[in-house]
Amino acid sequence: MTDRDPVPELPHFDHQPSQYTGPSYRDVEQLRQSNLSPALVTYYDKPIMIVEGAMQYLYDETGRRYLDAIGGIVTISVGHCHPYVTRKIAEQLGRLQHTTTIYYHPTIAEYAKALSDKLPGHLSVVYFVNSGSEANDLALLMARLYTGNYDIIALRNGYHGGIASTMGLTAHSTWKFNYPHSFGIHHAVNADPYRGPWGHDDPNAGTKYAADVADLIDMATPGRIAGFFAESIQGVGGSIVYPDGYLKAVYGHVRRAGGVCIADEVQTGFGRTGEAYWGFETQQVTPDIVTLAKGIGNGAPLAAVVTTPEIAGVLAERTHFNTFGGNPVSCAAGKAVLDVIDEENLQENCRETGTYLMNGYRRLIASHEAIGDIRGMGLMTGIELVKDRHTREPAPEVCARVLNRTKELGLLVGKGGFYSNVLRIKPPMCITKADVDFLIEVLDMAFNER
Repeated sequence: MTDRDPVPELPHFDHQPSQYTGPSYRDVEQLRQSNLSPALVTYYDKPIMIVEGAMQYLYDETGRRYLDAIGGIVTISVGHCHPYVTRKIAEQLGRLQHTTTIYYHPTIAEYAKALSDKLPGHLSVVYFVNSGSEANDLALLMARLYTGNYDIIALRNGYHGGIASTMGLTAHSTWKFNYPHSFGIHHAVNADPYRGPWGHDDPNAGTKYAADVADLIDMATPGRIAGFFAESIQGVGGSIVYPDGYLKAVYGHVRRAGGVCIADEVQTGFGRTGEAYWGFETQQVTPDIVTLAKGIGNGAPLAAVVTTPEIAGVLAERTHFNTFGGNPVSCAAGKAVLDVIDEENLQENCRETGTYLMNGYRRLIASHEAIGDIRGMGLMTGIELVKDRHTREPAPEVCARVLNRTKELGLLVGKGGFYSNVLRIKPPMCITKADVDFLIEVLDMAFNER
């Protein structure tokens, strides 16, 4: 970069942030260091303090605007403080803040119907919880109870949550504490076309990767399993898109072994892939259990497990209760999110704007040797950075540098992958092509600098 290079400018946006009058940056920093867990991580060499949001943008305490290209870690689906969602939350909050499922309430019932109507087949029964970890934990319980089997297969490089049970499903050492977990859980070879043995140039890559699941069933289990867990596109693992036909072949192996198929849609659901409303649909499969979180409530603490009446029935054999699952305020948020996605045609925006974004990536990869791979669907994308395209040696230091520089230029992106060398770009689904132009210009400038 030279003194003559213009700094990219954010697109015009008609929003005036409020004057911030709260504690100073330094005060918040000291309070956080004194009173919050040291396990909390932050991005950037100098963390930023976010105090306001509007649609695809965030504002710090000085009023500076940023394009949020990671969407609160893929949680803001329809936009920060979307007016319709905010109004519906406020209306419900003013009437009734909390009641549990021991009473009837119209919002939870109407929302469950609206949500299940979006899913195919007999996926018609909903159980609401508060987070993706809770949803996956419950799906794990359901699978084992329904099948009468214990062993579970998940994927290497997958992420399903941080509580004890889902830590077992997760296959990143960076997310696993030295603590008892993973009982009965086996991890299959990841179907990664970039780093695995079979790439996109192999038309049979999907079935070849799926064969490892069959082998794992034969060699590591009693031959009968409870189920198979997979994100429809791996999120934390670096936006890994499986080869065509992979999940269809895997589901066949799993069901022949008596197991059920669980789709983790925590990051890929609600139209984000553009091609389909649910990520699993891009693989032409229908799971037996679906777990939902993050974008489901546009930031509200809400998650869900959706399954068939037969599988759901196993929970009625004992008392199972979640105090906050189905909270009326969270359900009002979830129902409003469904309305906005439909009314504002956000799935189509993910498809069109995601294609535009991928075209921008193609220009970048042609110009910057540090980019080893670009991948994704819709607005669920990633850029993998390497030291050498031939050896594919990961370049986490380049990722860290680019992450910090893009922040300085007004763009917030995420990072992921086992080696922390993947830029995760998964913005709110309301992002525009003008925003994409800004995003690509900022990335280009950040990659050019040393």
